Amino acid sequence: MTEELFREDSYQKSCEATVVAIEGNGVVLDQTVFYPAGGGQPGDQGAMTFNGGEVAIVDCFKDRESGAHLHVVAEGAILPKVGEKVSASLNWERRYKLMRMHSALHLLCGAVDGAVTGGSVGEEKSRLDFDLDDAPDKEVLAAKLNEAVATNADVSISWITDEELDSNPDMVRTMSVKPPRGSGRVRVIEVAGIDLQPCGGTHVKNTSEIGRLRVGKIEKKGRQNRRINIHFE
Repeated sequence: MTEELFREDSYQKSCEATVVAIEGNGVVLDQTVFYPAGGGQPGDQGAMTFNGGEVAIVDCFKDRESGAHLHVVAEGAILPKVGEKVSASLNWERRYKLMRMHSALHLLCGAVDGAVTGGSVGEEKSRLDFDLDDAPDKEVLAAKLNEAVATNADVSISWITDEELDSNPDMVRTMSVKPPRGSGRVRVIEVAGIDLQPCGGTHVKNTSEIGRLRVGKIEKKGRQNRRINIHFE
């Protein structure tokens, strides 16, 4: 199991770690600041330095069985050895965009009254699919989102037990992606006064960091499925 430093502090940009395994072109560390792909958010990218030099980390994902994070490097790259100390550093510009976008999607959840059937976080554009009969008005929705950004609402992390989540099923907005469970506790993201739901992703600390948003296409993807795309202005 890799210790997930980003769960408590999304702003930590680098860490020192020890290599515990090599799996193909994936390096497993004892701890990491790299978010593994999941929940619609892409895996982080960055670099790893060690005595043998520096290699680019092109992706990161989590082995569901072992809980190990695979920091994927390019084929043929020089790899550190098991037991070696390394420094892992994020591509911070990319990560911060994803943090802003992921938090923006929570504002979208707060503005749309419907269950979420799918979603994807991107650097410039993101989207959520909602179980809705009719599409919301784009301009009205954009105004709601930017009003939420302007409230300077705090975004906080807390933890609840599996039992607490079971007793509050309405807290789960997503139909297709279930909250990560199995450890006895579930991570919850709260945007003060706007949204509260389980989420394992990385987020900003305040809505003011998100910046102004624009609502793009609202697409019909089924009888009751509306895909809402949002962009940074």
